[in-house]
Amino acid sequence: MSGPGEPGRLGPDDNNEPGPARRPRIPSPRAPAEDGGQWPGRASTRRREAPGPPGAPLTPGETGTSDGTARADTEIPHAEIEADAEPPTKTGAGAPAPASAEGDAVSAQTGPERAGSDARSGSPAPMNSAPSHGVLKSLLGAWALAACSHDETATVEYHLSRCPTCAEEAVRLRRAVGLLHAEENLDLNPMLRSRVLAGCLGRRPARIPVPEWAAPYDAEAARLDALLRDMGEAEWRAPVQLRWFDGERARVRVTTVAGVIGHLLAVDGMVATAIGLPDPLGAGALKDSMSRTEAYWRDESAHLARLARHGDQPHGTRPPRPTTRPALSRPGEPARAGPPADAIRVPWREQGHALIRTVSFADRGISQLSVPYGEFALPLRDSFLDRALECWVHAGDIADAVHYPYDPPAAAHLNLMLDLCARLLPRALAERRQAGLASPPRHFGQEGVPNRTLHLEIEGHGGGHWYIALDSPTASASAEEQVAHIALDREAFYQLVAGHVPPLDAAVGQLGDREAIRDVLYATASLSRL
Repeated sequence: MSGPGEPGRLGPDDNNEPGPARRPRIPSPRAPAEDGGQWPGRASTRRREAPGPPGAPLTPGETGTSDGTARADTEIPHAEIEADAEPPTKTGAGAPAPASAEGDAVSAQTGPERAGSDARSGSPAPMNSAPSHGVLKSLLGAWALAACSHDETATVEYHLSRCPTCAEEAVRLRRAVGLLHAEENLDLNPMLRSRVLAGCLGRRPARIPVPEWAAPYDAEAARLDALLRDMGEAEWRAPVQLRWFDGERARVRVTTVAGVIGHLLAVDGMVATAIGLPDPLGAGALKDSMSRTEAYWRDESAHLARLARHGDQPHGTRPPRPTTRPALSRPGEPARAGPPADAIRVPWREQGHALIRTVSFADRGISQLSVPYGEFALPLRDSFLDRALECWVHAGDIADAVHYPYDPPAAAHLNLMLDLCARLLPRALAERRQAGLASPPRHFGQEGVPNRTLHLEIEGHGGGHWYIALDSPTASASAEEQVAHIALDREAFYQLVAGHVPPLDAAVGQLGDREAIRDVLYATASLSRL
């Protein structure tokens, strides 16, 4: 029988025993510990066989022990694995210590007895058929996201208490989950522009400032333009639903993002012609917002071609300069389902700049200039607030179509727009009465004399309190004559003014005369239009 240092016998301590030249011990390859090794609580993956007689020759796949016995290292299926409660320890020169009777009893527990023991110890019991280490490691991501079932969660947590490698990975994954956030608006804070401008104007006031009533339109047009700049050609062809309330029922028209900007260009053109700027639809165009929009949509290509001709673009828009570089052959581009994005965005944006520039250089009295809208007219001051409100409403329609968040306007600008709506309500009530769509007035008061009043309260930033005269647009409103009270939050009032919700479903709080409340809600919805 060969000794520890003789050829033919390899022991665990061959490299440490003194003596003449020996063959170095080369361990057999084995899997990493984290993928199948013996961690605390892991199942042993080696078959245990009865030791052979001392000095028996080793067979391939066996390793020797200090007492001269052989042990097989053959891998076996999972169903044949025997569980170890503790990893093997070594005593003396590296020989495995004999297992205690208590340890054998614990490792032999199965079924209800083992489950009851785990429950008494406070650790979750694993499933009857424990998954492999690789399967449990693949579940760590779902566990960190709380997407595992109850049984999977219990099994993974049981495994984490016994596998340091997976426990460290679980901690890293949980920290990574904490970095995940819900979808957020990538745009800058809408108040940032106002704060920067206020700081600049505080240090060096503008020689020609933008009128206060034109600032909301300037800001809302800039915000919408920023949204449009991030869109691709495919998004410009995304379907957009334009909804409004025509006084009796809800109306819906489906167009594209480019069609919405064309609508804004056409309606803004009525304000442009009122202050002496060229009409984007050409001379002789209709003066009604609905008719102008329909005319633009029917012949969109012709209008865009006219706007793109050199010298015929409104408000000083210059055509692109011709390049001096030699023309290069390019692969054919797929046919577009309409004009390119800049063909409509640039004329609309240039028209907005021209409107702001013109009213800023004009005399202060220009704010009372009348702007005809077909069946009614508005002062130029209110026309700019109306265009700012419509720009905000349609920007929200576009953002919904392309699934992009869109914040409300700045509080100061929103308050001016809501104030316009409140001032238009008495006239809208009178028009509905003339059409037989509202209850008749209770009192015929004199002009300027307080009469029946409704208290309109809009909550949230930019909101406030307004008093609406109910019986006549010429009568004055007074808190002492209040007969009804309506409370809405900012979002509900926006949806009502835009005609996006049924009128009777918008009010959050109602108190007082139900008939007056109903008339005011329907009159508010009738302010919307295409």
